[in-house]
Amino acid sequence: MANPALKPSLLNRFRLSWNHFKSRLLLKYAFSYILIFLIPLTGVTIFVYENAVKGLRVEIEQSNVNQLNQVKNTIDTRMNELQEIAGRIAYDKHLTPYMVRDPYYSLEAIQALANYKASSSITEDLLLYFHNDSNIYSYRGSADLHVTFDTLYQFERWTPEELRRDLNETRQPMVRPAENVTVNSRVEPMLVMLVPVKPNDPYPYGTVIYLMKESNLTGVMDSILSDFSGSSYIFGPTGEVLTANSHNVNLPQDELEKLSGLEPGIHNLELDGEQHSVVSVQSEENGWTYVTTMPSFQFFSRVAHVQTLILIVFCITAITGIAAALLLAKRQYHPIRDLMEFAKMKGSCNDTPKLRNEWEWIRQTLHDYSARIDLQEPFVRNQCMLLLLKHGKPDDPEIEQMIFSTGFRYPQGQGLYFSAILSWDEPVPGKSWQERHLLQEILSNVCLPGLGAQIFGVEFSVKDQFALIISLPGDANMPIQNQMEQVIEAIQAVIREHSQLSLSIGVGMAYMDLALLNQSFIEAAAALEHRMNRRSGQVTYFEQLAELSPAAAESFWIPRKSMLKLEQSLKQGNESVAIQMIADTIDTIQDEPLQVHLLRCICFDLLNAFLRTASELGMDGVFANIPELTSFETLEELENRLLSLAGDICAQVERNTETSESSLMDDILAYVDEQFADYTLSLEHVALKFAISTSYLSRSFKEKTGSNFSQYVWQRRVDEVIRLLENTTAPLKEIIEQVGYLDTPNFIRKFKKEIGLTPGQYRKEYALKEAAAK
Repeated sequence: MANPALKPSLLNRFRLSWNHFKSRLLLKYAFSYILIFLIPLTGVTIFVYENAVKGLRVEIEQSNVNQLNQVKNTIDTRMNELQEIAGRIAYDKHLTPYMVRDPYYSLEAIQALANYKASSSITEDLLLYFHNDSNIYSYRGSADLHVTFDTLYQFERWTPEELRRDLNETRQPMVRPAENVTVNSRVEPMLVMLVPVKPNDPYPYGTVIYLMKESNLTGVMDSILSDFSGSSYIFGPTGEVLTANSHNVNLPQDELEKLSGLEPGIHNLELDGEQHSVVSVQSEENGWTYVTTMPSFQFFSRVAHVQTLILIVFCITAITGIAAALLLAKRQYHPIRDLMEFAKMKGSCNDTPKLRNEWEWIRQTLHDYSARIDLQEPFVRNQCMLLLLKHGKPDDPEIEQMIFSTGFRYPQGQGLYFSAILSWDEPVPGKSWQERHLLQEILSNVCLPGLGAQIFGVEFSVKDQFALIISLPGDANMPIQNQMEQVIEAIQAVIREHSQLSLSIGVGMAYMDLALLNQSFIEAAAALEHRMNRRSGQVTYFEQLAELSPAAAESFWIPRKSMLKLEQSLKQGNESVAIQMIADTIDTIQDEPLQVHLLRCICFDLLNAFLRTASELGMDGVFANIPELTSFETLEELENRLLSLAGDICAQVERNTETSESSLMDDILAYVDEQFADYTLSLEHVALKFAISTSYLSRSFKEKTGSNFSQYVWQRRVDEVIRLLENTTAPLKEIIEQVGYLDTPNFIRKFKKEIGLTPGQYRKEYALKEAAAK
């Protein structure tokens, strides 16, 4: 009697299975798979049944043709390599008759021959012979011609007279058919290839002899014709058998001649009283003919059971087809269901799932994420432009591509780039903050069609300041300064139109190379900081900064704008610009014929600029080294001291920046520890959230934690999985999804690679250890 308790269990299981098929999308998948499966299966079954024998025969024959062509191409390549080696030997300065015979240089010639021999995989030996010479040369050295071919290599059919004649009279590359050769009392079938040197020369002065084991060529054929059970032959241009792999099947000479004269293609011939399928291909390189023969009955051995096999396969497929289609549909639907659940989790709770199918849910989720990306895009662009201002042209291809896509950068040499900094003066009571925010939004991306200017606004760390990156076409007829003034006037007009705030503007110089934009930014900061008065709305151009007063103009002094730019580069911590300015300033001083006392004053004024900046940064330790800094005798010594001091100042600026931003990394680390189970967590996501660049975040994160971002997140997830495995009985898939990993098989593989056990094995071992401990 059946157990009544099983009935509710079966009923619940049936209901659970049926719930999977309540989705119309899943049912569509299932019926589609069944139709896609049954209709082609029926057609293919009929087609295969009617064309099995013919189709398989053509397939096998074509396979033989392809394999034989591969044999031909491989052996032709090897033969061409031998001719190329002979060509290199002909032009090798170490292998001229003089060098080979010379007692001093003969060792180099022997080594060269050894190198050439080693470069060919099918060559057993390589010999070099010069016409009418009694000696022959190889990698072993020189030897008497008769001794070599009477003692070392004894040919079965190649007589000494024929050998000497062939060596001296060969004008074209020639290959002798395989014959038995006695080599040190060991008999081996070998082929000989003779190549005159120089090749294609009507009057060659020597011959290169290649000795090849027949097994090397037949081995190539066997390796390519791996599943071929017939015979294979290679015929020379005149029809002689160069080599053969007949598997102990010896054909009469007249039938071999018939095979050598076949046209390329597939033939049906009677050979030795039996029907054969013959495949022939011919080389265009050397005129060789490659032939394979196979008894015809072998073609039908693979087709004998086709009829029965087709019937069995069709029956099995028809019985299990519907079930297989349903299982496949369910499996393919699984990722869509996961995406749908993810969309439900991230979507609005007011949506009714019954009124929307899965694709609509997924589409809505993608739309929401696209909207989020659109919101984050200004932050990403601001970081890219800030990197451009700080470091010039970026090395990151993605950032460079973003700059290109904005239309900001012109083709090489066709654009001008400069920077301007806006500074808000005393705030106007009321809605000053809203007006600032409005101006920043307006100036974040402005195009001035009449002037051809493209403007991008960039927020940076200085309070009450806003940077602009401006590009101009470089082919205008008016002077560059006039173009810049027109652009600044247009920017002022936009500001006046939308705001009543008082602004001062510092403008750097224009450069044709985008990589020098950081120079312009330093110049703009210097111009803004050293404007002549504090009137609202003033524009200060770095190019027009006042130089020495007229009373002092008769004497040389370091240009004021150079000093301003140098000091600003130090304050910004931009060491590359500071080093360039130091070098340019020292070169300018060296070019002036100055008296010693004036030169010393100028040098101390330059040093004083560094000391002022160090004092502003709180570097009190620098002043303890003033005697050492002032004890220079040459400009080179001064330059070295200034370079060292610039490095210290820029390093201090970097330390100040790192100190001020250390709390930021603590916040980021806390955020990652809190959100590591979020599937969408990524380096880019965190960088956008905290408005910093991905490269800076990656570098700082590794300095903070000792591992990169992805490794840290992976380790946090692994630790959490281990904790859940040890303390809960939740299903493995549920645990893995809880830590933000949707690809369960991939997680299991990585977990086993790192821990040495799968999560299931780890849970079992931990349970056993706990039980043993109790």
